Amino acid sequence: MFKEKILSQLEFLIPKAPPLLGVDISASAIKIVELAPAGKDGYRLERYVIEALPKDTVVEGNIANLEAAGESLQRAWRRLGSRVKNVAMALPASAVITKKVIIPATAREEDMEVQIESEANQYLPFALDEVNLDFQVLGQAPTGPEEVEVLIAASRKEKVEDRVAIAESAGLKAIIMDVESYAAQSAIELVESQLSGKSSERIIAAVDIGASTMRIAMYKDGQAVYVREQQVGGNQLNQEIARHFNIEVDEAEKEKKTGSLPEGYVAEVLQPFMENLSLEIARAVQFFFTSTQYTKVDHIVLAGGCAMLPGLGDVISARAQIDTVVANPFSQMQIASRVSQRLLTQDAPALLVACGLAMRRFDA
Repeated sequence: MFKEKILSQLEFLIPKAPPLLGVDISASAIKIVELAPAGKDGYRLERYVIEALPKDTVVEGNIANLEAAGESLQRAWRRLGSRVKNVAMALPASAVITKKVIIPATAREEDMEVQIESEANQYLPFALDEVNLDFQVLGQAPTGPEEVEVLIAASRKEKVEDRVAIAESAGLKAIIMDVESYAAQSAIELVESQLSGKSSERIIAAVDIGASTMRIAMYKDGQAVYVREQQVGGNQLNQEIARHFNIEVDEAEKEKKTGSLPEGYVAEVLQPFMENLSLEIARAVQFFFTSTQYTKVDHIVLAGGCAMLPGLGDVISARAQIDTVVANPFSQMQIASRVSQRLLTQDAPALLVACGLAMRRFDA
């Protein structure tokens, strides 16, 4: 009975294995990725699509216009050309409360559920009947084999229901609801082949710079140990372009994409914007050091639409004094012939979360 109470029809963290699509709904676009198995432990990128969202469809991680989001997802799915209708989606970290707890390894499932309900009652700022709550056993606790570490995730029901409604309105079925930082974690593991050093010891900072939000997640030994979000992103650059050249914001974004901005754009607008971004990232790294027991970051992995700004990696590396690479989770994958390699190189950094969600298909 308790199992029915604590778990919704969607499960945040328990692995699934049906064919599915990874659907990432960001502030500016819907991104869908479909992966297929390719040999032993390998993947093939079957197809992907990026569909722009109407302005203000998503505001600070919340779906402000369900109808517009649903119509955009339907268009994206049709453009994708896939028959798969099961999807994995994700909530922003700001919409999810997570907590790790230690439980005796010998605890029966019923006892574990009771303890998790008790823990959730202590730290959730709202009643259990107002949330979708789930948990996953991560493995042996640092204290020893007598205990296990369990991750609890909870979100307000309306946050989950909004995304489910969007999928349903597009004729799709949401069967997994994840957290963006955990979805990105799976894709980050694919990027590790680009990095130097021992994987068991290094700390990776995944910096995902989207249209309105920059998410910084620190990973160690395959686990997120720190997540921080800041309201800064590509929209800020568009606004600076519009102000500097006295044009509309929509026109600024269009001219930025086509490379037709006036002379002086790079030196007068782009470079100062990148310097400001690098300063924010360096500050976030220092905050990570002062608020945790960690004292180093070995690599920065750039993701999101801003990751492909020319020279951004070098600017960040110089400011933070940390090796910086642009994320491409597909670099070691087979690529279906229908996928444009040129466009994929440009789009790959923005597909990190969608790729991680698509990988849920292969969870054991």
